[in-house]
Amino acid sequence: MHHLLLSLFLFICLPAMAQDRYIYKGDDPNGIRKSYMGRQIAQVMSHWGIDWLERPERDFEENTTQLIRNLDIKSGMTVADIGAGSGYHSRLLSKKVSNSRVYAVDVAPEMIEFLENRIQKEKISNITPILGTEKSVNLPAASTDLMLLVDVYHEFSFPYEMARSMHTALKPNGKLVLVEFRKEDDSVPIKMIHKMSEEQAVKEMKAAGFKLEKNISNLPWQHCMIFIKD
Repeated sequence: MHHLLLSLFLFICLPAMAQDRYIYKGDDPNGIRKSYMGRQIAQVMSHWGIDWLERPERDFEENTTQLIRNLDIKSGMTVADIGAGSGYHSRLLSKKVSNSRVYAVDVAPEMIEFLENRIQKEKISNITPILGTEKSVNLPAASTDLMLLVDVYHEFSFPYEMARSMHTALKPNGKLVLVEFRKEDDSVPIKMIHKMSEEQAVKEMKAAGFKLEKNISNLPWQHCMIFIKD
């Protein structure tokens, strides 16, 4: 009887609990009028933003070279670039794991097509493009040592579901690196909805089963937050 009642409770209540996770409102025109844990979700950058992702001054502005150093990638690690876009970071990661694999995950078919063309043109053999969904990275369970998310998490339409999907895909000792423009810093020349505070990031990641290991503060504009499974 107890098992029957529990099953009935889960059947009735869990869909409602999931629905209540998000609030469908928001006043920022650059958002999607949907909020999660007090944060309005930003609009997704489409493939029309590839030129901005590939801008020549990006390494100077964001110190991408230092970011890659921060990851402390070891030989043989399997790495995933979540929200890979044009493959800007995927290409850099592929050089660090030349004897292993980089999964370049994106939800836009146009981005995946751009990635495939880039891989062929640049003759890169260890990047695998993966078409994800709004709720899943579409990677096997316990398949990945490290996941990198650069300025993308704040655009997830379903951040909780995506974080849980990443939690599942990471190995038990895997790490999730969340890179987001610092909301605490008014001097960062980015629209407010495309920024995140450390406090907000920690709150959302904790809800999905992660805890903050450290926040490396050596990038010009961004947090570099290292999360591990809790």
